[in-house]
Amino acid sequence: QVQLVESGGGLVQPGGSLKLSCAASGIVFRISALAWYRQAPGKQRELVARITSGGVTDYADSVKGRFTISRDNAKTTVYLHMNSLKPEDTALYYCNRGSGAFLSWGRGTQVTVTS
Repeated sequence: QVQLVESGGGLVQPGGSLKLSCAASGIVFRISALAWYRQAPGKQRELVARITSGGVTDYADSVKGRFTISRDNAKTTVYLHMNSLKPEDTALYYCNRGSGAFLSWGRGTQVTVTS
């Protein structure tokens, strides 16, 4: 059974940092492209960052230079390091496949950036 569990969100001031984690089970992790997505209130879910099985990454323009996606195949976990956070980064963050059909969505982890 596929399960994605996101964690690490929280309340942070502008300019602050957070590290999100997504523990995956029930998938062949090491050959899967994985990604972080986010959804702000009243907006559609959007792709934030993606990492292939080979470690190639790409990012939304809005987070380039501030966010870094990484993966640990041994721990079947994907991470999102977020620096220089802005109020517009406030959203519910999810992980899922980075290509192909989506897996069942997890509950996400809330990131709130406010002074």
